[in-house]
Amino acid sequence: MTDTTDDIAEEISFQSFDDDCKLLGNLLNDILQREVGSNFIDKLERIRVLAQSGCNMRQAGIEDMAELLEKQLASELSKMSLEEAFTIARAFSHYLTLMGIAETHHRVRKGGNLAQIAKSCDDIFNQLVRDGVSPDELYNTVCKQEVEIVLTAHPTQINRRTLQYKHIRIAHLLEFKDRPDLSVEDREMVIEDLVREITSIWQTDELRRQKPTPVDEARAGLNIVEQSLWKAVPHYLRRVSNALKKHTGKPLPLTCTPIKFGSWMGGDRDGNPNVTSKVTKDVSLLSRWMAFDLYIREVDSLRFELSMNQCSDMLSRLAHEILEETTNPENHRENWNQSGNRTHSLPTKLHARAHLPSFAENGESQHPRLDMPGHDYTQLNHKGGEILSSSTASKRGSSNIQSPQKSSTISSPSAISPSSSSNSVPLLGQRKLFAESNIGRSSFKKLLEPSLPQFPGLAPYRIVLGNVKDKLEKSRKRLELLLEDIPCDYDPLDYYETSDQLLEPLLLCYESLQSCGSGMLADGRLADLIRRVTTFGMVLMKLDLRQESGRHAETLDAITKYLDMGTYSEWDEEKKLNFLTRELKGKRPLVPLSIEVPPDVQEVLDTFRIAAELGSDSLGAYVISMASNASDVLAVELLQKDARLAVVGGLGRPCPGGTLRVVPLFETVKDLRAAGSVIRKLLSIDWYREHIIKNHNGHQEVMVGYSDSGKDAGRFTAAWELYKAQEDVVAACNEYGIKVTLFHGRGGSIGRGGGPTYLAIQSQPPGSVMGTLRSTEQGEMVEAKFGLPKVAVRQLEIYTTAVLLATLRPPHPPREVKWRNVMEEISKISCQCYRTTVYENPEFLAYFHEATPEAELGFLNIGSRPARRKSSTGIGHLRAIPWIFAWTQTRFVLPAWLGVGAGLKGACEKGYTEELKAMYKEWPFFQSTIDLIEMILGKADIPIAKHYDKVLVSEKRQELGRELRGELMTAGKFVLVISGHEKLQQNNRSLRRLIENRLPFLNPMNMLQVEILKRLRRDDDNLKIRDALLITINGIAAGMRNTG
Repeated sequence: MTDTTDDIAEEISFQSFDDDCKLLGNLLNDILQREVGSNFIDKLERIRVLAQSGCNMRQAGIEDMAELLEKQLASELSKMSLEEAFTIARAFSHYLTLMGIAETHHRVRKGGNLAQIAKSCDDIFNQLVRDGVSPDELYNTVCKQEVEIVLTAHPTQINRRTLQYKHIRIAHLLEFKDRPDLSVEDREMVIEDLVREITSIWQTDELRRQKPTPVDEARAGLNIVEQSLWKAVPHYLRRVSNALKKHTGKPLPLTCTPIKFGSWMGGDRDGNPNVTSKVTKDVSLLSRWMAFDLYIREVDSLRFELSMNQCSDMLSRLAHEILEETTNPENHRENWNQSGNRTHSLPTKLHARAHLPSFAENGESQHPRLDMPGHDYTQLNHKGGEILSSSTASKRGSSNIQSPQKSSTISSPSAISPSSSSNSVPLLGQRKLFAESNIGRSSFKKLLEPSLPQFPGLAPYRIVLGNVKDKLEKSRKRLELLLEDIPCDYDPLDYYETSDQLLEPLLLCYESLQSCGSGMLADGRLADLIRRVTTFGMVLMKLDLRQESGRHAETLDAITKYLDMGTYSEWDEEKKLNFLTRELKGKRPLVPLSIEVPPDVQEVLDTFRIAAELGSDSLGAYVISMASNASDVLAVELLQKDARLAVVGGLGRPCPGGTLRVVPLFETVKDLRAAGSVIRKLLSIDWYREHIIKNHNGHQEVMVGYSDSGKDAGRFTAAWELYKAQEDVVAACNEYGIKVTLFHGRGGSIGRGGGPTYLAIQSQPPGSVMGTLRSTEQGEMVEAKFGLPKVAVRQLEIYTTAVLLATLRPPHPPREVKWRNVMEEISKISCQCYRTTVYENPEFLAYFHEATPEAELGFLNIGSRPARRKSSTGIGHLRAIPWIFAWTQTRFVLPAWLGVGAGLKGACEKGYTEELKAMYKEWPFFQSTIDLIEMILGKADIPIAKHYDKVLVSEKRQELGRELRGELMTAGKFVLVISGHEKLQQNNRSLRRLIENRLPFLNPMNMLQVEILKRLRRDDDNLKIRDALLITINGIAAGMRNTG
């Protein structure tokens, strides 16, 4: 539970920040005056003043007066009608959201005004060179760095996408308002635009009325790429390149990228039955479709820029060959689904800002919103054979990127199922309808376009890039057909399958410009496009698959029973390994084609088949959640091998790409402690070790989970067990000469392993970050860290520099063995305290349900997966996100600190106080652990948590609440003793002030939530009360800058 922008550590200018908060607040007040009237505004202001006065009294230490004011505030809120409470909640929620937008804007704005930004590439490269790192070592380490940021759809993004876009628009307007060259009239126009956006937000329903599907979640991730990362990546790589050139004399190679992106959206099926094999296939194809669509836009813009005639001999020959192929009918390949009869066409309209390099295009996207294959396409009426247009077809604004293919009869994935496309309308009928729908389009297009040059000496770059665009459009069209399961007879020479195929002509253009003295042109938009292709490839983000280990065991059970071999899951580990190894060495398939299995098992087999069909060109890793044995990994290897053999037999050709990396995910404390042993056992198996060396370049990937370990044993114990597990895994791989990449399953909140990225990477065990790292960014953190291009650039730099420092200047290990013993002592006491409270106290579960809105969180519709892995009501099967989310709402944030106070107190009482102070000063891991806990304690609010207990918790459980509040105070006391700080967050005054600024709006939201919860629990079928509660949840999440 940390502020989303803590990584960007520059002090913001509070004067300008306060001015913007005041401006946005006044604009919202004016809108509310019109929308709900002056009487409501007066009531709203009275609530805010009461809350502000109470906060002032608490900060001044006048507790009695603060308590009196808070009681008066609670009394005022309890007397409100439901309609008034609903409107008050909406107003304060929007206030908090607008403050958050202004805060993010000013952090980025302040950083942009500094000569050298902290933690930037320039700053860290300079620091390393001064510390004695040679320029060659620095250059080689940066060029070899492999960091992958994996975006996930964990249900913590509480805002609707509609509102997210409006919030981004407000951020862009604030940025535009700060321009020094604006006239008074221009500033007034910006203010008018802000009024329009805020009015639109107020008149928009904040609540999701239905759960998103996995495909919806994947679309949201792809939109982050289109709206932000697409702009940010070239800018980020220029910063890396410029800093390298400044400090080493050599720029970053054009086809080198230290960071790439992965995704779990549409691939994470752990406990989510909505993610099926078809969903995974559709999302993977959709990601490819979007990549081609984005590349088409860039190539189209590039063709305007590269209008020159002079080029290299090689490019001239290529242009000549393209023209010959185009003008010679015998060589012209035609496909039935080619919408026009020209192989390539010149652009017809220059879009705004086309003269600028793409990294300079900040603010709104230069292109309209992306039209993905979906319901807006013209659809086939399968019954009548007619072509029906959707109610409102989405159109692009720029004619140069409007393709006739967009009006094709290809309907959305949901509109035509494989069965309907094959049974309802014959293939020839589809082709006929397609042809009829495109009558006249080719002729019309010819009228818009200039004639092609007949000589290769005229605009050769345009000729080559026109050919590139043509192949990209055919690639995009092919994917639309594949999404509908319609057979496609394209010649492989007509479309792109790999990024190398696309890079080849682009690099040829680049080399030609360089050889002709046009290096400045080559290093502009063209270089940006080449870097995008290198980073995003053909899929934008490779999709990981994730499934729980038990599902694989169930599948093997079904297979072994069918083959009369017994029940796999009942075998001991050695028997399982012998069986799996023997089958992996064999050449025949294990699963008979005639096998009949339950639907759940069939879904697992279908997933492996889809993985074989898509291959490693589209997919990343196969992650096994709840892994605990070597057999868990070999089981996946066997199912993967068997599916690939079946697909090869069906296709009559090799599967695309290689086998997927199989990654065990160790999550519980028990499994973390055994992680090193499991990896040693795996690598001791000859087949597996040879497989890793041959197919994965001698690289083993291991994932460690922060969420479930924290829920299992408490945050402190989880942190220590994760540290030891990483040490052991690294040692195990080193023993066998295998390289290791650690994949960190970090959540957004500190209770789930979140916190500032820089601090987290810098506190990893020595040797665990050797130039490679994978890490998840989950739910709301995706939008927070990568939703705006400037913020995204900073976050990418922070990842790069943190990994670089951890590689070249690893953090110090514990100085003495005694320190490890002290950690064990603290961890033991902490874990015991945590588990005694959460799992052994018979009253705790009921207290949890009474004191928090956990039961009501499911109505938010923020994710496609269930809140529980299984149907039991206990804490054990509750997912970590709602566990953290519920406690964050009450401002008690219990999971992040429970047990810490008892552990630190026990160590101090045993005489380790001075040791702990030394550990804090000299051991980065211990210091970061204490600092994160201190950050949490600074945000926890005992009076608010006490109010929840007083109103909502039954009398017999009130004592448990008092005990827990005592534990919170103990944790705060001993954290201050060890850190040496006088008050919490003393070392982060900027964050403390930001939190204090939110309290006059946040405190009333909490008190209002208590009142609404009380009413809802008396009338739980009242949908209006439920909506009011969900609004308060939104508002508190905005104020805390976190959900779960």
